Amino acid sequence: MRLLRILSVVLRFGLDEFILGHERVRALRILVRFMLFWRRLGRPRGERLRTALETLGPIFVKFGQVLSTRRDLIPADIADELAKLQDRVPPFSSEQAFRILERAYARPVHEVFRRFEPVAVASASVAQVHLAELPDGREVAVKVLRPGIHKVIVEDIKLLNVAAGLVERLWADGKRLKPREVVGEFERHLGDELDLLREAANASQLRRNFQDSPLLLVPDICWDYCSPEVMVMQRMHGTPISQIAQLRQQGIDLKKLSRAGVEIFFTQVFRDGFFHADMHPGNILVAGDGRYVALDFGIMGTLTGIDKNYLAQNFLAFFRRDYRGVAEAHVDAGWVPADTRVEEFESAIRAVCEPIFDRPLKEISFGKLLLRLFQTARRFNVEVQPQLVLLQKTLLNIEGLGRELDPDLDLWKTAKPYLERWMSEQIGWRGLVGNLRKEAPQWATLLPQIPRLLHQALAERGSDRIAAAIEALIAAQRRENRLLALIASLLAAVAVAIVAVLLR
Repeated sequence: MRLLRILSVVLRFGLDEFILGHERVRALRILVRFMLFWRRLGRPRGERLRTALETLGPIFVKFGQVLSTRRDLIPADIADELAKLQDRVPPFSSEQAFRILERAYARPVHEVFRRFEPVAVASASVAQVHLAELPDGREVAVKVLRPGIHKVIVEDIKLLNVAAGLVERLWADGKRLKPREVVGEFERHLGDELDLLREAANASQLRRNFQDSPLLLVPDICWDYCSPEVMVMQRMHGTPISQIAQLRQQGIDLKKLSRAGVEIFFTQVFRDGFFHADMHPGNILVAGDGRYVALDFGIMGTLTGIDKNYLAQNFLAFFRRDYRGVAEAHVDAGWVPADTRVEEFESAIRAVCEPIFDRPLKEISFGKLLLRLFQTARRFNVEVQPQLVLLQKTLLNIEGLGRELDPDLDLWKTAKPYLERWMSEQIGWRGLVGNLRKEAPQWATLLPQIPRLLHQALAERGSDRIAAAIEALIAAQRRENRLLALIASLLAAVAVAIVAVLLR
């Protein structure tokens, strides 16, 4: 039934032009157009696609949001339209919420909470939020998973994987763009959202990373009240960051707030390798003291040390206008073919990036910048890294926030000192000392084991001759040790005898 509904929506909104656009299925395209001759499609294709995804439900909306960041995969007009997607999902009934809570706690809701608001204050694709008060008087926000969402998601992910397979087979760039990996990345983060214990753990980790921070507040988790379907956290007070006029009335320094947002982003990415990947205005409040308040921790991004170093080198090279350094970093990372001409790649990157320097944020479109970068990537066969898709999405969110708070913000000048300091800590003498201190315990454990591990590895690989040679060396060493011990004993006896004679 779900597949039939999706097919009906596809035909209703004329999405068959996306699916049947390849010459291999030209005959089928003609047949569909003949059968649907009565259909009138007056709206642009991007708008039709966005409306269709909203009609299909929250999972397709979320995937459309992720897809909007992949300007290497889709045309600019479609990416711009998909960026408008919002989780406008009606709340489910309070009776359903009470049933979920009573199942989680095995007792009535009024016995768990001193007060519980039955009307949800926020509702999104996979959960909704109610306000409540704990028996000890703490004000909390209670997030309740949407009923039946697991089954819907499992079916929709299967369909998205089928679509990804078609993209790989029918598009010339299909394999390079790794659509299956993109769906897999989306599925993994969506799985985190469906287990509210994971989201609670994400919030707890982010709170620990920014403990006592002058920049960011993260709610405390009430672990005794959490389960896979229910998450209870400290209620946070603040003004939505989108209400610019109200923030000005409160005396909030918007320029300082915009600079703090950039620092929070780079701190999460480069210091921690763990960042909030859904920082749209609906998930951000501003506290009375001017600090950011983060909400909704279902989608978090992680980066390895290799990813962080690659990104830092690229950002810093960009800020220094060292385009050759950017090109060489791509080649060294193996993200472009080894036979790529660095000079040609450098020239292409310069043509994309040089026009945006020394200009305020209001005059820069990161969407257009990313589009030109992806066009360059396609030309030089740059492999898309799925783990960086969420980072790209977060960068676009930062751009939107920056434009609202301080259109004159110079992103490059704001970020450059922080990146230079981070790079100094990572690859300067401080980085060397830090890495030695970090690795010393492991080296102390590993070094004495190297001979045994080497012998074991050689033996397991079936190198009988080498293993036998090692055994022979060990046996010879043992014989030599016994001979040395005998000589030492004789010398000791002689010495004792000499001493005895002298003492007479």
